[in-house]
Amino acid sequence: MTEESQINMKYRSRTDIVSQILEAANGGASKTRIMYKAYLSYAQLKEYLSVMLENGLIEYVEGDRTYKTTAKGLKFMGVYSQIDNLASPMTQQIPE
Repeated sequence: MTEESQINMKYRSRTDIVSQILEAANGGASKTRIMYKAYLSYAQLKEYLSVMLENGLIEYVEGDRTYKTTAKGLKFMGVYSQIDNLASPMTQQIPE
């Protein structure tokens, strides 16, 4: 992991984490794959998956034993991306 990605991981919001989980699960992925792609502990992943399943952002595919991003989850990702793009110029101007 690069130093920049370590810094970015340190300050993630819940929304950032949900977006990373949805991205990892897009097309189907196991818990382990999602956990590593989203940089989460197993305990954190279980909590997020539970909430995301309840809200219809992700679904569990029983036969494959994988999680898959739903249409609602894809819509969330699109809106999140738009907000991120709008906020990016603003965060670049804020001195640290």
